[in-house]
Amino acid sequence: MSEADQAQLPAALVKRIVKAKLSETDGKDYQVNKDALLAFNEAGRLFIHYLTATANDICKDGKRQTISADDVLTALADLELPELVEPLQEALEAFKLETKEKNKKKAEATKKRKAEKETGGEGDKNKDKEAPAAAAGEGEGEGEEKDE
Repeated sequence: MSEADQAQLPAALVKRIVKAKLSETDGKDYQVNKDALLAFNEAGRLFIHYLTATANDICKDGKRQTISADDVLTALADLELPELVEPLQEALEAFKLETKEKNKKKAEATKKRKAEKETGGEGDKNKDKEAPAAAAGEGEGEGEEKDE
């Protein structure tokens, strides 16, 4: 498989992660060589592939076809990287909480829009429907009176 066929991590994202981690210790802004960024990118890609393969094996052992977060956490432990399990669990919980809050806000906004539409929007629509019907009824009524 050629290098172009393999999935690559976004270079800007890798650069941002590396620079953030380097500046985390002393607050300085570090420059990272292009070759070093390529090495970080490749190392990250290989780590993801290795972790995915291990998680997939765990999933298959459980006679399932979908890899879950628990499979990834177990794979990290199996790969003798238990120090990554706790931070990943914390990040996963934070992500779930954030997603839950976003969905709740979105549902509330949708509910509010629907309520406004039902109260404000339909009342105006009914008035528009009644006005032409009333006008047509008045016209017909007047026409009937003239015929008699």
